[in-house]
Formats: sequence, C-alpha cells, structure tokens
Amino acid sequence: MEITSINTELLSRMFLAGAKNLDAKKEWINELNVFPVPDGDTGTNMSMTIMSAAREVNSLVNPTMQELAKAISSGSLRGARGNSGVILSQLFRGFCKVIMDYEEINVAILSEAFQRAVETAYKAVMKPKEGTILTVAKGAADKALELAGETEDLVVFCDEVIKHAQFVLEQTPEMLPVLKQAGVVDSGGQGLVQVLLGAYDALLGKEIDYEIEGTVSSSVVKISSETEREIKFGYCTEFIIVLNHPLSDSQEREYKAYLESIGDSIVVVADDEIVKTHVHTNDPGLAIQKALTHGSLSKIKIDNMREEHQEKLIKDAQKLAEEQKEEAKEAETKTQEAPEEKEPPKPIGFIAVSIGEGMNGIFRELGADYLIEGGQTMNPSTEDMLEAIDHVNAEHIFILPNNKNIIMAANQAAELVEDKDIIVLPTKTIPQGIVALVNFIPDYSAEENKEMMLAELGNVKTGQVTYAVRDTQLDGMEIHENDYMGIGDDSILSSGTDLEQTTLEMIDKMMTEDAAIVSIYFGQEATEEGASKIGETIEEKYPDVEVEINNGGQPIYYYVVSVE
Repeated sequence: MEITSINTELLSRMFLAGAKNLDAKKEWINELNVFPVPDGDTGTNMSMTIMSAAREVNSLVNPTMQELAKAISSGSLRGARGNSGVILSQLFRGFCKVIMDYEEINVAILSEAFQRAVETAYKAVMKPKEGTILTVAKGAADKALELAGETEDLVVFCDEVIKHAQFVLEQTPEMLPVLKQAGVVDSGGQGLVQVLLGAYDALLGKEIDYEIEGTVSSSVVKISSETEREIKFGYCTEFIIVLNHPLSDSQEREYKAYLESIGDSIVVVADDEIVKTHVHTNDPGLAIQKALTHGSLSKIKIDNMREEHQEKLIKDAQKLAEEQKEEAKEAETKTQEAPEEKEPPKPIGFIAVSIGEGMNGIFRELGADYLIEGGQTMNPSTEDMLEAIDHVNAEHIFILPNNKNIIMAANQAAELVEDKDIIVLPTKTIPQGIVALVNFIPDYSAEENKEMMLAELGNVKTGQVTYAVRDTQLDGMEIHENDYMGIGDDSILSSGTDLEQTTLEMIDKMMTEDAAIVSIYFGQEATEEGASKIGETIEEKYPDVEVEINNGGQPIYYYVVSVE
C-alpha cells in the first residue's frame, strides 16, 4: 500500500489515534518514572495534554487544515501539564505552524513540520537535556530529513521514522546515567513514541475507536433524520460557572435536580471556585439561566445534535447566554456598592500551587490570593494557571509553582497573558514557596521583591518522605517495594523500613552548620505525635536549631521537611 498525501480528514484520524494510544498506555509510562514514588505522572501528564487537544479536534465538523492545526495547537497548549506535557504541546505547536498552510501533506511537508516541531520544543526549554523526549523527537526529525529526498511513500517514511525514534529511545539510558541506574528508558520519549505508533496505525487504515470522552464527535453529530426523531433532548450544553460563593451540599443537589428536570446526560463537577456542567436539553437557555443564579459563565459550548439550522441556533443560544450574563452583572451591581470587577487592581498578587488543607491554610495566612490544588500528585495545566490569573485582580502577579514539574506550565501561561505582568518565581518545593511569601515586602516594587525572594530560595533545603512502589537501585541505595524513602532536592537521601528513622536520617543529611530552623509538615498518613517525636530528637541533637511542627495535610508524603 502506497500513500503519497494526507488530507485533513486522515490527519484528524491519525491525531486522535495517537492520542488514544498514549491514553491507553499512560499507566505503563508512569511506571517508567526514575524515582519509585507513588506519584510517577509523566504518562498522566502527557495523556491529559494530548486529550485536551483531542477533545477540540473531535468537536470539529469537516474542518480545514488550518482549523485542525489550530485545534491541535491551542488545545494542547492550554491543556499542557508537567514538563513532559508542555514539551509535547510545543512539539505540536511547531508542527502545526507548518501544516496549517497546506490542504494536503506529503513527505516533504511532513519532514519540514518535524523540523519545526523540534526547533520550537528546544526553544521552550531553558536548559535542554539529552536522553529525554527532546532527544527522541530530534532523532525522529533527523531521520525524517534524511528520508525526505529518498521516498514519496508516507507509509515507508513513517515506518522508518518511528523505527528510528524507537532506536533513539532505547539509547536514552546511555545518555542519562540516572535512567541506566533505574533500568528504564525515558518516560517522556516513550510517550512520544506511543503517539507516533497510534498515528501510524490510523495511516494504515487499522480499525480504531476514535470516540473521545467528553465531546460530541462528528460521527455522532452526523445523524440521520430517523435517528434525529429518537433524540429526546437535542442540545448538548456545556459551560463553567465561576461561583460567587461555594455551593453547599444542598445547593449542589438542588442544581443537579433542576438539570435532571429539563434534560439528561447530566455531569456536574463542583469545587469551591467553579462548577463544570454538561447537560442534554431542549432549552439551553433554561440551564444557563439557572447557572447564572450561582455566578458568571465561561466556556459556553452548545451543539445541536439534530444539526438542523445548527449555526443559527448556536449563535442564538450564545447571544442569549451573553444577554443573561449582562443581566446578572447588572443585578449584582445593584446589590453591591463596589463589585469586584470594578475595583482598581492592587499592585501585587500571588498565585500558589498547593496540596493539603494544612498547606492551603499556611499559604492563605501568608497572603496568597488564589490557590491551585495540585502539586506532585496532579500537575495543574496551563489552562488552570490562566483561570487563576483571571481571578487575581492585580497589576503584577507572582506564580509560585512549588514543584519543578509545574514551572514550565506556569511559564507557558505567562506567555499567553497580555493584560497583566506575570512573574513566575521558580519555586521547586512547597517550603520554597512559603519562604518566598514570608520574604515579600509590600512597600517594595515587584522587581525588587522578585530579586529578594529569588535570593532567599537558595537558603532552604527540602526533604520529602514517601514509600517505594517498586524495587530499584538508585543513588547508591538498594530500595525495596514499600520501603520508606527520604527524597532531597536532588537525590534520595535515605531509605528503610522504619518511618521515624528514615525521616531522621534524611534530616541529618540536610543539616548544615548555619542551619537555624527545621520545619516539619506532617501529612494525611502521619500524626502530630509522630512529627513531634522527630522534632524532639532533632532539638536534642542540634540544640541551636529551632523546630516547628505544622499540619500540612498533604497526601502521598508522610512528612515534608525544610531546613533553613
């Protein structure tokens, strides 16, 4: 079988197949995490990144190549999570910059798109490291360039490119000693290979389920008149409510009950800030009107599943939504002397990524304006960052990622914001974020505070105690499944079968001659009594050091410890 060109329809199927294949392999990719911790999330981050784009692609009906490219690029960019997800989104971004100018893609264009993808991704990483997803992508692009003048058959071309990508992936342990020590290939590179393999299957015409959860695909939208008559509720309605106040349990039940009274296929996901809503109904305006009683709306999406007069009805429904939003704003203005959106922005605001009620409380007390729930167990997306930025009414906004795997997503969000000055402070741990806020001086300018806080980050060491999910040898230690591990800023500092001893050994290795304060944050699976016992031992051993015990409430990690 010879294929010399890829049209928009085929490329769409290839992208969705690649996304589905990555999503199916995400847990396997998670297990390739170098550190044997219970939160290995490369596969999850990459999957959530590409599935964000897949949902946008799957909602398109007969798109042009430019529309398809925009959906892939924008969807992955805003949905990007973690370093691996951000790099994947940048690969797609560069790739789409090339393909959007063509109606069909041949070998030469595909090769050029591969080159641009790698170029864009490398530029996005401040200090590119070989032996990672970047290396695998570059290997694929180099092979594509080599083959561009040798064949016009896309089947042969893609087969050889993928084989070479797999070869480069197998070499990653030789490029990064930590991979070789752990006995794994790079997880991000493996994720990229799975995307390519899925796309290649679609190119070959293999039978694949292209349905993406959370969207109405073109195969569902294009229904016959006979099927149309069987649909009870014709409009798929989705939106997000930005809450004026958190919903109580009774309010949430009442809201769901109302939606059930006007439709079906109800999905309501609520937290203290927003409510994501999905409903099939014959009157989207009723759902929207009810939602507006709880707050303002964003990301309104209405699809006419019967497809009759689709454009007109969607525009009418969106117009109705805008009119009702304006009415709600006017009503709110009458009841509030100074509406939040009319207040002048304050000079400096803070967004912090946090996890655990105790940690959340500490950040709030220190002046954080908005908290993003996430951290190591679930990296927030670029979209999460953008939503947080929208909520903070300040001229200069500091983002504290508090995790090295979130910094790139925060930087990506900062690049997308034009009306506010966004400063990403590269805090790699929760204690660094706390130290940054402690050293904030309101009378200083944003730039002066940035310099001061950056200088203080180097004065804090962080250790985290969790358990191993598999046997491994790392950092000169033989670690067994379910052993406790003390992980420092750059390496594993201790391991063992006793939680207290493992924690104390980790702290000992973090101590310095000028250490003054040790802060211990105990998590969901630890107790204040256990933390206090560890603190007493530290005070006896280091009499000049002050020990603070805090309830962090964090999952996964028994203790988070800082030494300043």
